Amino acid sequence: MDVAALNSLIQEIVKQAFELKNKHTDAKDAPVNYACIFSQNKGQYEELIKTAEKVGAVVKHTSSGPLFQITPLVTISGKLRLLKIRVPDITRPEMGDADFTVENYLEFKKTVLLKKGFKLVPRENFEMIELMDSKFNVRVYFSHPPLDEQLKIK
Repeated sequence: MDVAALNSLIQEIVKQAFELKNKHTDAKDAPVNYACIFSQNKGQYEELIKTAEKVGAVVKHTSSGPLFQITPLVTISGKLRLLKIRVPDITRPEMGDADFTVENYLEFKKTVLLKKGFKLVPRENFEMIELMDSKFNVRVYFSHPPLDEQLKIK
């Protein structure tokens, strides 16, 4: 995979996630914070890592795959600076996900968790709200605090 194909894949994931977010929330202006590509097999994972290394550097290693700070990529939902390549995982058949930053997370959380498709995902130092809809080939997350803040990336 070349850099242009990687950028195209990222753009498509963010576009579909943007549409999913806008279908189920009023957070139309929420900018993208990071995107994740779900690799579907070992070969694709290794190829994605090699290509991602050409557009950025690893800023964090996680058990589910490396997180890269990439050259800012203009998307339908703002500039993207963080990209994760996820190791193959049978529970992640979608193309990937995008994480969006909402203005008032606590208010947002109160309204969306009552709706179908939303789920709270607590983590050690943060939490996320996951949004899934079987009509879409992506997932959407809203992290609190957002990943760029957690990593102190401006």
